[in-house]
Amino acid sequence: MLEQLAVILDALPYILEGALVTLAIVGGAMSLGLVMGIPMAVGLVYGPRFVRLILGLYVWFFRGVPILTLMFLFYFGIFDLLGLNLSALAATSIVLGMTSAAYQSQIFRGSIEALPQGQLKASRALGMSDMQGVCTVILPQALRLSIPGWSNEFSIILKDSALAYVVGAMDMFTRTHFVASRTYEHLTLFITAGVIYFIITMVGVKLLLTLEKKVRIPGYTT
Repeated sequence: MLEQLAVILDALPYILEGALVTLAIVGGAMSLGLVMGIPMAVGLVYGPRFVRLILGLYVWFFRGVPILTLMFLFYFGIFDLLGLNLSALAATSIVLGMTSAAYQSQIFRGSIEALPQGQLKASRALGMSDMQGVCTVILPQALRLSIPGWSNEFSIILKDSALAYVVGAMDMFTRTHFVASRTYEHLTLFITAGVIYFIITMVGVKLLLTLEKKVRIPGYTT
């Protein structure tokens, strides 16, 4: 028992450095998913038919193909073909972000469609263009309604970030595996990493729940 504790204490600073890399991957992926997901959701709800078709195919592809396959496809294939010399961290964030965009677009889409349909017509009656109505009336409400979905998406991306291991990014999982291979304390170290993943998940979800309460409008149930 004391030997295992000594291994944990010795490896913990190194593993926690990897946790920072993991958080960078998750932050980058969530941000890219947000930036892509919002216009995709608007296009899926309000866009012309061909736009909805293209976006639907994107969503279908990234939701239907395993992330491990996407990691290999983009890191060893598409990025090379495009001449992009990306670090493993950046490549992982981009692939996870593009995948997250497919899921976040559905979160935003559901939030937009949950709003009263007459609001856009009312904005037109006030002299706003459709773009102004969507940006100033629809999206602020939809973003607020999307926060519970973000909590779930954050948890999923955090767990998927461990796949950075396959492209050599030095995230928490990779560092844990490296130390475990050197010390042969696989069970002890992966339990430690699991606890850290759990703590990060709980803190992230708690922060998003706090944000949801902050922006909640009393009496507004839509």
